[in-house]
Amino acid sequence: MRFILKGLLGLVVLALVALAGFFAFAPAYVESQRNAIVPHDPYPVSAEARALHEGLVVGDWHADPLLWKRDLTERGTRGQVDIPRLIEGGVAVQVFTAVTKSPAGQNYEENSAEAFDNITLLAFGQLWPMRTWTSIYERAIYQAQKLHGFAEDMDGTLRIIRTEADLDAVLAARAAGQEVVGGILGVEGLHPLEGDFDKLDGLYAAGHRLFGLHHFFDNELGGSLHGIGDKGLTEFGRRVVADLARRPVIIDVAHSSPRVVAEVLEITDVPIVLSHSGIHGHCPVKRNIPDELMRRVAATGGVIGMGYWADVVCGPITPDGIAAMILTAIETVGEDHVSLGSDFDGSVETAFDTSELPALTHALLQQGLSEAQIAKVMGGNMIRVLRARLD
Repeated sequence: MRFILKGLLGLVVLALVALAGFFAFAPAYVESQRNAIVPHDPYPVSAEARALHEGLVVGDWHADPLLWKRDLTERGTRGQVDIPRLIEGGVAVQVFTAVTKSPAGQNYEENSAEAFDNITLLAFGQLWPMRTWTSIYERAIYQAQKLHGFAEDMDGTLRIIRTEADLDAVLAARAAGQEVVGGILGVEGLHPLEGDFDKLDGLYAAGHRLFGLHHFFDNELGGSLHGIGDKGLTEFGRRVVADLARRPVIIDVAHSSPRVVAEVLEITDVPIVLSHSGIHGHCPVKRNIPDELMRRVAATGGVIGMGYWADVVCGPITPDGIAAMILTAIETVGEDHVSLGSDFDGSVETAFDTSELPALTHALLQQGLSEAQIAKVMGGNMIRVLRARLD
């Protein structure tokens, strides 16, 4: 009996060691595989480009580092975004998006909302609070709390932007020579509402100011670009969109079905953002909605954020390749309606991280863009929309 008990105890110890190893190493390994950077030599940055970049207000509409088990106050050895690298890249304003559900087998063509949710496993494996294991809403709240915690730890280097006054304070501090990054919270899809309209107040109170309607599956608001068919807005979705248009927030139609995008444009009269994408005429894939619809988004005074990953670029994902896509975007929707929307840390492989953004400025100059055009694309257009929507 004693030998049996010793054997059982040994098995328990081995199981605990294995479990500890899983929690200690698995999350980092998964992220290193999901958010890889292609090995490369330093990209060229001319003296002219570097001087221009240092005077720009740079902004990015979409990055997902809050999903991962990483201290964003430290310069990381994996992933693509953290506060030190944002400062190195000269980024003034970064949207940090909460990813709360992701279907197993995720693809651009068709996904079921009933598929196994990968974020549940990630929340457990990264030891998020137990409330997040079963509640999508709590995942959005928790990721907001993470960013607030990082801001507290950085004593003014990272500042959460909720209002136009917050934005002005960040820009003024940077103009005075301070190393400051403004962080804007967003949600990638409004499935965290869990069908409860009143939870909008909770998301807003947590600091979220950019509201994506969909991610990779249909939800209570209506159809995803990657859902089952081209569904439009539900009555619940119409109610939510109307409420968002009245609030001082930004409506994001990235990942929404073309029908949903068209219906949002019909029932709102505010600048609309498509936070991370490519241009269909440059890369004719489903992920990039038709150019005609992109032009209608631009006509609201809104912007389209250009992503940095292969599926939306259809070409090199180097700074030169991204610059070529941006040139096509300007030709398609106009220079006032193109922004940056990297999708950094969004389970995509890129060819550079946020610290290397001066190389994109260099590549845009090489494409023949004027300094004024580059200033708009790199952040000016984003700041204009934020001023139009935040109170």
